[in-house]
Amino acid sequence: MSSVLYDAQGPRAKRRNVLYTVVFAVVFAAVLWWVFKTLDDKDQLAWEKWKPFFSGTEAWSTYLWPGLENTLKAAALAMLISLPLGALFGIARLSDHKWVRVPAAVVVEFFRAIPVLVLMIFGVALYSEYTNVSSDDRPLYAVVTGLVLYNSSVLAEIVRAGILSLPKGQHEAAMAVGLRKNQAMRFILLPQAVTVMLPAIVSQLVVIVKDTALGGAVLTFPELLASVSPMSSYYGANTIASFTIVAVIYIAINFALTSFASWLEGRLRRGKKSTGAVIPPAAVADMASTGAGDGST
Repeated sequence: MSSVLYDAQGPRAKRRNVLYTVVFAVVFAAVLWWVFKTLDDKDQLAWEKWKPFFSGTEAWSTYLWPGLENTLKAAALAMLISLPLGALFGIARLSDHKWVRVPAAVVVEFFRAIPVLVLMIFGVALYSEYTNVSSDDRPLYAVVTGLVLYNSSVLAEIVRAGILSLPKGQHEAAMAVGLRKNQAMRFILLPQAVTVMLPAIVSQLVVIVKDTALGGAVLTFPELLASVSPMSSYYGANTIASFTIVAVIYIAINFALTSFASWLEGRLRRGKKSTGAVIPPAAVADMASTGAGDGST
């Protein structure tokens, strides 16, 4: 039996796929064994290397938790600022007014083209020369500034693409019942585009969490990854163990973020299916009548 996308596999193709699977499994197992054996030969699997993370709280309270707090603080601030700013610039790029659309496009394309690390270094210089921010707070301010400038530009493109992906009939129908453009955007287009944009937005939020590590590598920002070096030195060069624990923490944070986004996306989709309509006719008539004299365009 054939499907719409591909033909059903024959006996030879099935045997070949089974062979490929077995070969891949054997090679993968061999690589895992080689990694395990190499680490064991270097004494990186000795209990003394891992003991600080499982038999006490000193490593967590002194190194990991303070670094994790700074990572979450910088990421949260960058998210809270980048999301509305990105939505604003994304909508501005769709404006009918050239004096709004062109400057928004210039800003978005400019900051989207610059590496986030360069923006962070620019932030340090900015706060050092032109502000009274203390030297202890400058790394945090610089990291958040770089993350906001870059990621808000990327999110602006995500918002613009999400709105443009909707059928043109949605906007035309809103105009036909008397809604102004800003009302159609707020009540018709954006609620539908959110579900389309959510996976890409979550991917960018994950990037924000990971990019905080750039501040620790270059700007001496005491985030989670920056805690590895002093922690490894203090506990006897347990570099592999330290990096592994930090990697697991990053995986847990990002997995929680993507899981919440998946749950939210499913809830939004079920909500739309259950309502059967985005806006009831009475509400459309009310919005059209109230918007007639608000001067919006």
